[in-house]
Amino acid sequence: NKWQDYTLIDATDGFRLESWGDVILVRPDPQVVWKLPQKSPLWNKAHAVYHRSSAGGGQWEYKKSFAQQWTINYEDLKFKVSPTGFKHTGLFPEQATNWDWFSKLIAEEVAQGKEVKVLNLFAYTGGATLAAAAAGAHVTHVDAAKGMVAWAKENAVSSGLKDAPIRWLVDDCVK
Repeated sequence: NKWQDYTLIDATDGFRLESWGDVILVRPDPQVVWKLPQKSPLWNKAHAVYHRSSAGGGQWEYKKSFAQQWTINYEDLKFKVSPTGFKHTGLFPEQATNWDWFSKLIAEEVAQGKEVKVLNLFAYTGGATLAAAAAGAHVTHVDAAKGMVAWAKENAVSSGLKDAPIRWLVDDCVK
């Protein structure tokens, strides 16, 4: 676990209790199928709770004031975090295990003088893109949402990867 600013504090009955820097969020997660007692007292101290709507989507209930966007760190990578209207925050921290795995493979190839190219489809705000670029890969980042690609570019700049060999494409991967 190389997260400096993210912690999964607790999870039960379809919800995750997470700290994102100094901000504590409660988000629904259909993968959390077990029902255990809410052991952490932080369940009652969350800054915001996302409530799903029976009609689809949902909304955040803000219990405490906090900045609507902030930065968290994973090793040398920096990511802007912001609660979105779809319960997301702009980052899937559980993917860091994958970033570590392929970053090691990329770095080994680059150390042998090989050029590594990575195609990141449905690339969202760039977690995998930045991890691959930081390891030395040439990356093509593709997402259909212009705003997500812009957000990924912001994360690249924050992470010191502004001039990394990343090709940014706004396009529908399925098409």
